Amino acid sequence: MKTYVTKPSEIEREWYVVDAEGKTLGRLATEIARYLRGKHKPIYTPSWDAGDYIIVINAEKVHVTGRKLDQKMYYRHSGYPGGLTEIKLRDQLARHPTRVISLAVRGMLPRNRMGRQMLKKLKVYAGPNHPHEAQQPKPLEL
Repeated sequence: MKTYVTKPSEIEREWYVVDAEGKTLGRLATEIARYLRGKHKPIYTPSWDAGDYIIVINAEKVHVTGRKLDQKMYYRHSGYPGGLTEIKLRDQLARHPTRVISLAVRGMLPRNRMGRQMLKKLKVYAGPNHPHEAQQPKPLEL
């Protein structure tokens, strides 16, 4: 038997819309990462990006378990001495709710060029509206 390898011409991309309202952050992120990589397709090949486009709406209404709202921290550094800034998940959800889902999914994708390319297929919006109606996204229940 020969090993099947997907060719770029065989890849067909779909558009899906996911409602994050009431969903647990980590469980939602793993399923989104799975669809972005294309692991849900029978033609999945690790060396090719066969994933689909994912639109996430209602990112501000995502749910977390336990005491993560006050204990989970996000860090960024300005590059200067003493330039480390930390922000709690509760504050991050209030200021930039789209970053919470984007960072959770980014941590579950490969750390290379292909992972960065996959992340570009993720569109996250805080509210229930999105500008991708022309692509006719299908609802995806996770």
